[in-house]
Amino acid sequence: MSYFALLNEKNIVVDVLRGRQEDDGKEQELSERTGQTYKQTSFNNRIRKQFAGIGYTYDETADVFIAPQSFPSWTLDAQHDWQPPTPRPEGLGWIWSEENQQWEQA
Repeated sequence: MSYFALLNEKNIVVDVLRGRQEDDGKEQELSERTGQTYKQTSFNNRIRKQFAGIGYTYDETADVFIAPQSFPSWTLDAQHDWQPPTPRPEGLGWIWSEENQQWEQA
């Protein structure tokens, strides 16, 4: 099974379509045929870092899909992952409080 992310003019994913196995690697052909921009994505993260979802951004330079920013205070690291201002404490039950700019127990 092949999957393709449809991008808008700002490289934001607006849809993810399932294709046939024989469509694997044919994003350029699909884009030319439809006049829209498609980038292939995969569930096993073998290409473009992670599976694209609606609202994700395609970074052309790094050739990766980036998840939407979790909170305004979080920053993108060199691996294209959003990081909080302070690391998450060990253990379960922690949630980020944007208002207090800290991790709090749920």
